[in-house]
Amino acid sequence: MSGGIARGRLAEERKAWRKNHPHGFVAKPEAAADGSVNLMIWHCTIPGKPGWISFSVMRQISYLGCIKTDWDGGFYPLTLHFSEDYPSKPPKCKFPPGFFHPNVYPSGTVCLSILNEDSGWRPAITVKQILVGIQDLLDQPNPADPAQTDGYQLYIQEPVEYKRRVRQQAKQYPPLV
Repeated sequence: MSGGIARGRLAEERKAWRKNHPHGFVAKPEAAADGSVNLMIWHCTIPGKPGWISFSVMRQISYLGCIKTDWDGGFYPLTLHFSEDYPSKPPKCKFPPGFFHPNVYPSGTVCLSILNEDSGWRPAITVKQILVGIQDLLDQPNPADPAQTDGYQLYIQEPVEYKRRVRQQAKQYPPLV
């Protein structure tokens, strides 16, 4: 595929995102000093997922309540790097180097099946789906596909310490406002 196809698809994705995106998420192409836009690199923010639980009161009334997840309160920076082969090939998705999570390599690269061009990637997957999928991965790591030793071992062997480290990291990424 030519870069024209990639850039055309990304321009469509940008329009769709501006019209409808999940609350708290940010995704925008990189802006140059001269005001031009680079559609091939997007700077994003993924909010930590709040936990929702349904309560039943006296078996007659149900309501939805919120309980904090360990990731809640953090707003995590992520960069999407698209190639000229997009959407045939997925973008490379990177948190800052050293990001603590079992499925994030020390370089910051996210290990997620939908981002693997040999298994889960489909050209119909959108930026919105990628970001929501990564948000889900934060709170629900995949121990079958670890990318960093420290995060994986703590998640499996010391869940209390793992949760403490996640909450500590959430404090490192406060809201931008």
